[in-house]
Amino acid sequence: MGASPIGPIAEALKAIGERFEAEDWFEGVDGFELLIATVLSQSTNYKNVRMAMDRLRAKLGISPSAIANSDLRTLRDCIRPAGLFNQKSRRIRAIARAILERYGGNVGNILLSEDPRGELLSLPGVGPKTADVFLAFYGGFDILPVDTHISRVARRLGIASGAGGYEGLRARLEELIPPQDRRRFHIILIKFGREICKARSPDCRRCPVAELCPSAKRGEAARRDPP
Repeated sequence: MGASPIGPIAEALKAIGERFEAEDWFEGVDGFELLIATVLSQSTNYKNVRMAMDRLRAKLGISPSAIANSDLRTLRDCIRPAGLFNQKSRRIRAIARAILERYGGNVGNILLSEDPRGELLSLPGVGPKTADVFLAFYGGFDILPVDTHISRVARRLGIASGAGGYEGLRARLEELIPPQDRRRFHIILIKFGREICKARSPDCRRCPVAELCPSAKRGEAARRDPP
């Protein structure tokens, strides 16, 4: 993992990093597909996102022009497995239209701007996590996007204390994890959150960092946390 501050939190992150492998989830995915998939991932899991993306690809194709010119009924039907399909269909169509109008249909042009993150956040329905996933896995930026799994793990490990919302938590994690490891740890911490440090009934007996976890020591991990 490289050099990092000494302490229980750093030890816990190191142990998690040694236990879990990070597959390249985004290999071969173009920037627009990544952006749409990340929007669809809000409030659902990646299995549902994959189903929605497969249906979208088969029915309409996944390109700015195909989605921008689609009718909402068809779009809603395609992405139904991802949930919140009324809201998400309007959102991804608005994103597609904005990319056509502002960037000539090429999301790569976003990276050429003076403030790529600001440009992404100006797109309809694109929040900090979606922007950061795009920048990390398409743009190659050394940042660590924070999703609900990572936020939960960070809270239980005591990383989130006083962090101040998404931006504060991301900054805190980036203090602890070297730049070259941040994309890898985004995937690792999500896997850890899904498989061990689950929202409901976390498996503390299998947890490689239970002895370092303040939540486990206090017995809080035994309660049913909200997802």
